[in-house]
Amino acid sequence: MPALDGLDLTALREALAALGADGWLLFDFRSLNPIAGRVLAVGGMGTRRLFVLLPQRGAPVAVAHRIELQPLQGFPGEVRPYGSWRELHAHLRALVAGKRLAMEISPADAVPYLDRVPHGVVQLLESFGATIVPSAPLVTRFAARWTAADLDGHRRAARALAEIAADALRWAGSETARGVEVRETSVQRRVLEAIERSGLVTDHPPIVAFQENAALPHYEPHEGADRRLQAGHVLLLDLWAGPALGAVFADQTWMAFAGKAPDADVKRVWRAVREARDAAVETLRKRWDGGGGNPKGLPGGRGEGSLPITGADLDDAARAVIRDAGYAEFFVHRTGHSIDRDLHGSGPHLDNFETADSRPLVPGIGFSVEPGVYLPGRFGMRSEINVFLAESGPEVTPPAPQRELFLV
Repeated sequence: MPALDGLDLTALREALAALGADGWLLFDFRSLNPIAGRVLAVGGMGTRRLFVLLPQRGAPVAVAHRIELQPLQGFPGEVRPYGSWRELHAHLRALVAGKRLAMEISPADAVPYLDRVPHGVVQLLESFGATIVPSAPLVTRFAARWTAADLDGHRRAARALAEIAADALRWAGSETARGVEVRETSVQRRVLEAIERSGLVTDHPPIVAFQENAALPHYEPHEGADRRLQAGHVLLLDLWAGPALGAVFADQTWMAFAGKAPDADVKRVWRAVREARDAAVETLRKRWDGGGGNPKGLPGGRGEGSLPITGADLDDAARAVIRDAGYAEFFVHRTGHSIDRDLHGSGPHLDNFETADSRPLVPGIGFSVEPGVYLPGRFGMRSEINVFLAESGPEVTPPAPQRELFLV
């Protein structure tokens, strides 16, 4: 597939004009910048420095090392080969002098997912007379948005994962009830086998955590050091998969309780987490329907003059519910992450806690919604769903999010 295949250069030029930039300068070295790989659609970014200028006017220009020109066959513009650093610098000086260029930088590292270009590269380009500005709006629009095929694959994965999770939790309860030892790793193996049978793939085993281990948000069970399921335990199952590696995955977390009825604390925490999750979605839905969901200049825009909704806004909405329930100090991560061809993608995150992500939420992007409460040494709760943001508003996957704890 030729480089830049599928990129709407006309729309990009319009976006560059709105940003006040002369071009988008993509840089990569040894896959440091996944955004460049996504936009360029080049498999294997190589082991030498690559620069590609997508200008507001004129044809694209690539500056690539002579030993790594093959991936650029069919490039819809000019390729300027280099060998020595002197040659590279001469090409770059001629290419960028006097231009205002968007690149993957984030001032003060405000959003690390956007901070992909090394400081030294920025210094070099500035020494040649370039002005470097953040490419954040371009990343959202041209790197993070889903295709129709992405959405279809995500929906299929979401349905399958919901069924796999329910089966695994039921199995854990039934085995325990008849006296069979069920450990975190045995549930994990069952989930992995079910993912494989379903025709999906994953890049990492799921999180399976019982009781106090569920209070560790990124807990990983290991053979010989994992917990055995017992009556009265909280169960957390976080699983993710997609149609293929490099496809848009589905990412879900489901909660269960081993017993006939959870105690008051467990129910109280679950209620706070569930209501925080729903508050984020409902805030998005109301703001979108009210005309504030889409900034002027993007497809499907409405409500000119109204403020767009951001990931930070949704984080605030979810966090307020958990704060009001008295668990603010135990909600220790953002409300959600971008999902694109990377499970933790480069689009807007639902975050006003770890970072202040003020990027507008626009049609075509997807993200998780996963508030959590983690009580150290006791138990943790998280409920995770995904949202695809269509022009008509949010689509939640799976379509029927968990309402009550599974009793297993």
